[in-house]
Amino acid sequence: MTTLYDVPAEDLIEAVAETLSEESAVEQPDWAVVTKTGHDRELPPEQDDFWQRRAGSLLRKVAVNGPVGVGSLRTEYGGATQGSTRYRVRPRTSADGSGNIIRTILQQLEEAGYVDTAEGEGRVITSEGHSLLDETAEAVLEDLDDPALERYA
Repeated sequence: MTTLYDVPAEDLIEAVAETLSEESAVEQPDWAVVTKTGHDRELPPEQDDFWQRRAGSLLRKVAVNGPVGVGSLRTEYGGATQGSTRYRVRPRTSADGSGNIIRTILQQLEEAGYVDTAEGEGRVITSEGHSLLDETAEAVLEDLDDPALERYA
């Protein structure tokens, strides 16, 4: 049986994002259009399906790394700042991603039944979430034309 580990991550995330948008399990709030994904960014995301892609990515990260909290996910989705914007003379430092975006998507995935809260540990994936990822991975593997992945089919 094909699992989420057997297919490339970007292909799986793209397919899960399509599935989540078809099910309307994850809805982009009105404020997300003008919100940056971190304080190190200058502009909000330009992709139309950013919210669904981030939800698919978060679902995969919770499945692979779970139980995981918002704080560690902020680090995963963060970036780097290079000092002040005028001179850029300071060395790079890390910047966390937006916790509100991550928290809201996790709450929406929890309402859809794909993620559950483990008390004091963070979020874990449910059996419905795991089956969604595995079924999507199987469909993605059938669509890929990579000869190196034929052994998983």
